[in-house]
Amino acid sequence: MCGRVRLSSDVSEIKLVFSISPHRPTPNFPLTWNGAPTDWLPVVRFDAKAGQRSLDLLRWGLVPYWAKELKVGFANINAKAEGIERKPAFRDAFQRRRCLVPVDNFYEWKKTANGKQPYAIALTDRGLMALAGLWENWRSPAGEWVRSFAIVTTTPNELCAELHNRMPVVLGPETWPAWLGEETADPRQLKTLLAPYPSEAMTCWPVSPSVGNVKNNDPSLIEPIT
Repeated sequence: MCGRVRLSSDVSEIKLVFSISPHRPTPNFPLTWNGAPTDWLPVVRFDAKAGQRSLDLLRWGLVPYWAKELKVGFANINAKAEGIERKPAFRDAFQRRRCLVPVDNFYEWKKTANGKQPYAIALTDRGLMALAGLWENWRSPAGEWVRSFAIVTTTPNELCAELHNRMPVVLGPETWPAWLGEETADPRQLKTLLAPYPSEAMTCWPVSPSVGNVKNNDPSLIEPIT
């Protein structure tokens, strides 16, 4: 699973990397070194009416439009790539509501003889990475609209397999237009994108167990430990 992320890059860099027009509204969000489910995080979507990408704040934990309660999102922070096109919670979003989740790194916990050791996983060049996401609109019984998202996961590459049996789908820039819906792609073509990212393009390092507590959120969380 992928349950913690870091996004500490400046919003101007995010908009530049993801080719978002400077004229698009920019949401206000704090830098985070320990983003967790239920947090509101920026995601990249394609605004078909405007013909542009947008950066919007969505709640982590996808709530299907047919759900009766917001808490359903706790079970949907991740969406397994296998069978994603058939699962009731994700199939509609997979067809027409796909997004990119910008992060600087994500965290995974490796089982050890003494418990679990957290690791930060990033691109080798330490640049922003785009995680494949799905988003959904949900209306509460009180009439409030909530937009939420899930991160798509797949089988791990060699690097991540040392830590966990799943990893988030990392998408390279050449795949973004198809995933966002800017270019036409059928379900079969989209499924081919949901593959493990090359190990040689990623790196990881052990970090403090403090990342396990969502109350901790500062740059020290990504400092390597011995």
